[in-house]
Amino acid sequence: MAITALLITATKIAGILASITFAANGLSFSRFRKKNISRFESPIDESSDILADFNVNSSDGQPEFFFGLATAPAHVEDRLDDAWLQFATETPSETSGSAEEPQTADGILASAAGDGSSQLAVSGEAKKPLKKKKNLKIAMEAMIRGFQKFTEEDAEEEEEVPVDERSHNVSAWHNVPHPEERLRFWSDPDTELNLAKNTGISVFRMGVDWSRIMPKEPTGELNEAVNFAALERYKRIIHRVRSYGMKVMLTLFHHSLPSWAGEYGGWKLEKTVDYFLMFTRLVVDSVSEDVDYWITFNEPHVFCMLTYCAGAWPGGKPDMLEAATSALPTGVFNQTMHWMSIAHSKAYDYIHEHSTLQKPRVGASHHVSFMRPYGLFDVAATTFANSLTLYPYLDSISGKMDFIGLNYYGQEILCGAGLKLMETDEYSESGRGVYPDGLFRMLLHFHERYKHLNIPFIITENGVADETDVIRRPYMLEHLLAIYAAMIMGVPILGYLFWTISDNWEWADGYGPKFGLVAVDRAQNLARLPRPSYHLFTKVATTGKVTREEREGAWIELRRAAKEKKTRPFYRAVNRQGLMYAGGLDEPIRRPYVDRDWRFGHYEMEGLQDPLSRFLRFICKPLTVRRKSKLEDEDVELTLLPLDKVKTTVFSLLRARLEWRAGYNWKEFKSASCFAVLERNAEEPG
Repeated sequence: MAITALLITATKIAGILASITFAANGLSFSRFRKKNISRFESPIDESSDILADFNVNSSDGQPEFFFGLATAPAHVEDRLDDAWLQFATETPSETSGSAEEPQTADGILASAAGDGSSQLAVSGEAKKPLKKKKNLKIAMEAMIRGFQKFTEEDAEEEEEVPVDERSHNVSAWHNVPHPEERLRFWSDPDTELNLAKNTGISVFRMGVDWSRIMPKEPTGELNEAVNFAALERYKRIIHRVRSYGMKVMLTLFHHSLPSWAGEYGGWKLEKTVDYFLMFTRLVVDSVSEDVDYWITFNEPHVFCMLTYCAGAWPGGKPDMLEAATSALPTGVFNQTMHWMSIAHSKAYDYIHEHSTLQKPRVGASHHVSFMRPYGLFDVAATTFANSLTLYPYLDSISGKMDFIGLNYYGQEILCGAGLKLMETDEYSESGRGVYPDGLFRMLLHFHERYKHLNIPFIITENGVADETDVIRRPYMLEHLLAIYAAMIMGVPILGYLFWTISDNWEWADGYGPKFGLVAVDRAQNLARLPRPSYHLFTKVATTGKVTREEREGAWIELRRAAKEKKTRPFYRAVNRQGLMYAGGLDEPIRRPYVDRDWRFGHYEMEGLQDPLSRFLRFICKPLTVRRKSKLEDEDVELTLLPLDKVKTTVFSLLRARLEWRAGYNWKEFKSASCFAVLERNAEEPG
């Protein structure tokens, strides 16, 4: 009897705890939904011929809006022996000595990646003996869920592992012609600059590579560590940009940690701040007269997560303890972010004190991703991810910004330990969910938080990987409408920079995903072929207008491709649970276009999709009392009229209105009970 009573008591306690957990998660989701995913009314007048009119040629004293194009040294510069080239040419045996099993993308880490990946890709080469490793999984309370490390087994357990079962550090790199040449922007900048100039943009964003200017650690005399010829070459390229009639937005750190800094720990140590300031002084003293906008750091939290927490980017190499404690207040993530915020503040002060321009504008480019939970028990992880990535860095430098740069690519759906691929959502080739509404929501959130600073926003990166160019055109227009809607709501936005001009090296994804307005044939001496989106961007950048005709034309083509069940390249693999693997592929799989209306202001958010939430919706649906719409109220009143005299007019109007409002056809409406009653009443006299 005592045992039975104990079991009953334990069952009651377990039930109480489960109820409390369920209620707490339900309350959390209710708050999350109200703040982040509740419906909003679009301020765009979709009946107008001109949907958005950006002030690109200000003549009335109003702030002028600019269009621009963005790139970075590691993506485009040839003759650059940087950490990324070394990382790509190394084999996994040289970096970790292990053959890794594919793993799903960590929800928080992968959501941090703006336009690259965080996992190794499968290659195919000759066999080579490697040491077999024992898989040791680390369960992390916070950030690195599912992160894997390996320990060596005894020597007698070594066996031959084919190299084609291993992974490259960078996917879609070894299987393309002359990958080290990138886009030859160093030796031939005019090809890219001509393409940029011909779009009519007014701002060109580029970067300077730290390791090119400072190829070795400046432990002694600074002059001995500096490549002054490279500094002079950058100066000439920046002059060239100006000669094309474009202003310069210059990035100082775009995921470009020198190899020598990575060897001693990089941003984990304070001395990197001093070295970065030396580098900043060299650049500012050399080119400040030609630079209009300065970006000190591009996506600092992305770099820290993928380099120092995951070890997926060059320069990190975290040990097991660092990975396990990285999310703690004293962990490596906060440690590196702290020194990068100090470096930004010191660089900001130096630029303002020594720039030859009267009012230089200095800021940082911050990556934002709209994250939402897949299921009820994913709300906590989503909230935690947002708390790590959205605001902390900007909060730490809030007094040292002249503008806030935002990089936005799309949405992420967190599910358990990874990112869920929703079959009903559209995705870029690199696994980024297409969601223009997210940019509008993010702009409103960030404006509410930082409006006391009285500084504007610049969209410093926005783009989509789409080799077919079918998604890119509506993607571009819908995100511009999201920006214009935010401006209508009072958010001050100075400009928009599209990523990018030509297809190039996309971090750990290599040359797989195609982000360019211009295609590049690497087998034909990097021949350029402008895509239709290049011409569309040119028209928008020149006129400053987004028209209803352009929007409808781009959308109709995408819907036609979806209806015809056409497919396109996709550089992410997915497991049986629908979770995306963290890394890219050397060769893409095919994914169909999705027949869904994701246009700005049209996206209908689904409810939670976990089995429990779907089951509860199923059993509660018959009990739900649906509030009658205005249209239904009008229907009831119409049944009382003498319909024998006006039934033809009434039915034609109802059919047109209901088909337009609900998207159904007339046969489906006639089968509905309300219409059966209405039709019977119409057939009766009087």
